Amino acid sequence: MDFSKIVRPLLRWYAGHARTLPWRDDPTPYRVWVSEIMLQQTRTETVIPYFERFVREIPDVRALAAAPEERLLKLWEGLGYYSRVRNLHRAAAVVVEEYGGALPHGAAQLRKLPGVGEYTAGAISSIAYGLPEPAVDGNVLRVAARLAASRENTADPACRRRVREVLRGVYPKDAASAFTQSLMELGATVCLPNGAPLCDRCPLAALCEGRRTGQAGALPVRSPRPKRKVQRRTVFLLLCGRRAAVRRRPQTGLLAGLWEFPSVAGTLPAARAEKVLGQWGVAPVSVRPLPKARHIFTHVEWKMAGYVAQVRVPVADFSWIQPETLLEKYAIPSAFRTYLQFLGKTFGLGTDRGRL
Repeated sequence: MDFSKIVRPLLRWYAGHARTLPWRDDPTPYRVWVSEIMLQQTRTETVIPYFERFVREIPDVRALAAAPEERLLKLWEGLGYYSRVRNLHRAAAVVVEEYGGALPHGAAQLRKLPGVGEYTAGAISSIAYGLPEPAVDGNVLRVAARLAASRENTADPACRRRVREVLRGVYPKDAASAFTQSLMELGATVCLPNGAPLCDRCPLAALCEGRRTGQAGALPVRSPRPKRKVQRRTVFLLLCGRRAAVRRRPQTGLLAGLWEFPSVAGTLPAARAEKVLGQWGVAPVSVRPLPKARHIFTHVEWKMAGYVAQVRVPVADFSWIQPETLLEKYAIPSAFRTYLQFLGKTFGLGTDRGRL
């Protein structure tokens, strides 16, 4: 497959079919960076309102470096993968200190920043700075595999490197930004995953070996995903007057350092749940079950039972926060959304308060 042949038809198609996205309106290095980090493992339509709110409140690298982490986590609430925003914060401090607040041009320098890998460095370099630097993600790997009818395993880093080098060799120096985005756009809107390419809409259909050989729907080849582990938890909504108990999770591991309603491993029956409360020093006035909940992370699925307990005296091991403040200022992971919604309804508050 001669990839040089895809450049001009793909650019022509992109000029007439590019979606209107807020980070494309003003593709500064900062806006491209924030959008690409948000888009990692997150759907575009989900990201749009988060991006708009984030850059409205945190408009540049200096503002990002100066922002309190707690506020950044709240702005990120609901997007998940919170290490992304923590890395943004750390990288912004480096950019202010070492580069005067302006993201560096070169991909090699960008890759040294926390949370910036090959793909993000390529996206910033090409989209914002117009450099012929590929940005190879899952969408681009899928497009390349189908075009070449390649049966290489796209999860193999060596495959990603080869695709990157092939694309680097055909990059149009006069349209690097548009070429990067056209590849992304084709994969996101036409060359769709899971055996569903829209070949009749593809500007590269006549060049595609996967389509010619009837393999497009079966490509790319990927390693099977490991089976997701199921973990069971019991969540406690502890209420003392108009205050609810929360605590920080450990600083390492899943949802590191975020706020949660107190919880323990296992799905506990009522008697064992009350025993746990006693171990915490909580003397409940009443305990009743809450609806069960389920949350899927990338590699783990939580299946949760819940209890709401009314208590007279707040114990010191937890932070006791008014629900209005909790909804407006504290980043509570989406895993606990069922229980956060119950809290909001209990006190007559909209559960979207303080979040998107």
